[in-house]
Amino acid sequence: MSRTDHRNPNVAGLRPRSKLVHGGIRRSQFDETCEALYQTSGFVYGSAEEAENAFANDGTRHVYSRFRNPTSAMFEDRLSEYEGAEWAYATASGMAAVHGALMSGLRAGDRVVAPRALFISCYWILKELCGRYGIETVFVDGTNLTEWEEALSKPTKAVFLETPSNPGLEVVDLKAVCDLAHRAGAVVVVDNAFATPVLQRPFDFGADVIIYSATKHIDGQGRCLGGVILAKDKKYASEVIHPFLRNTGPTISPFNSWLLLKGMETLELRVQAQSSAGLQVAEFLESHPKVAQVLYPLLPSHPQYDLVRKQMTGGGNMLSVFLKGGKTEAFNTLNGLRMVMISNNLGDSKSLITHPATTTHSKLTDEEKVAARIEPGLLRLSVGLEDPQDIIEDLDRALAEA
Repeated sequence: MSRTDHRNPNVAGLRPRSKLVHGGIRRSQFDETCEALYQTSGFVYGSAEEAENAFANDGTRHVYSRFRNPTSAMFEDRLSEYEGAEWAYATASGMAAVHGALMSGLRAGDRVVAPRALFISCYWILKELCGRYGIETVFVDGTNLTEWEEALSKPTKAVFLETPSNPGLEVVDLKAVCDLAHRAGAVVVVDNAFATPVLQRPFDFGADVIIYSATKHIDGQGRCLGGVILAKDKKYASEVIHPFLRNTGPTISPFNSWLLLKGMETLELRVQAQSSAGLQVAEFLESHPKVAQVLYPLLPSHPQYDLVRKQMTGGGNMLSVFLKGGKTEAFNTLNGLRMVMISNNLGDSKSLITHPATTTHSKLTDEEKVAARIEPGLLRLSVGLEDPQDIIEDLDRALAEA
């Protein structure tokens, strides 16, 4: 193996888990084992001619970290190699990724179709921001293909969806919706944050663009904010998405890119362990007398259980738990927990729980909450890396005291 090959390993023949460790590496002249952190805003040139050429070339020469940074490029390339994307761009947050992926391709008079079950900030972009710029958004029941067919019977510019949804864990039929969307002329943007690239591969079902809040499972340790946009078609991304991002500046910091790059090394191990624990916790809660319903993708009681088995390889770590006693019992349960922590974040190594109606989705109207099943007794649980039995015992004790 040549020295150059040693510095930049060829991952083409490696299995996915190995790509999470070796993908995207750019070693410096020092041949470090841990990827380098290039904490710099700019770069220098040996001559005026070199600077001119740097701005005229294809972007491989780094000129400014708002455009591209070596550490961020390693993160982008590693996730691209794992996901099977032709193009990726890391952003400062997950919502910056949602905004960039959507608004870069939309103009006044365009039409977007999306499910009603969305994270509140995504819903705000589609309902409020798009409306301000004369972009029509049609909301449908994401689990009802008849509504998708009707909405996509007209020319449409974009489809945006998250599956499973936050926090109701509704699952959208990716293959069916992508086929309908493409016949309507739409680009399909999928928020894959809950499933992660470990458990669901939207490109395999026809998605054009995938976005992540890398703050969640990709970091997985509550350390930093970050997002990423991945595109199947490099030409579309280069002509539509990249100019928007380059000039509006939702760029991630090199340090956060480095943290996310290192987080990817353990992504499969963490997600698989959390998914296994998530199923155990879901089965316990479903049998608890104070629980009215548990929504978890791999519970046979989940309304889209058969679809989940077709397009996901695991259930993930997210649960929606509906308590019989409403808000009072939900608050008493939260206040009785000793190990599981109250937090509106998710995908962390620590188990986190929140009351969506008064936190993440508190800005919805009463009618919107009813439509999205944001009920007073709903708790959203993100199962962490603790021993599953400790999580179960903490929940059991809190429910009993509630």
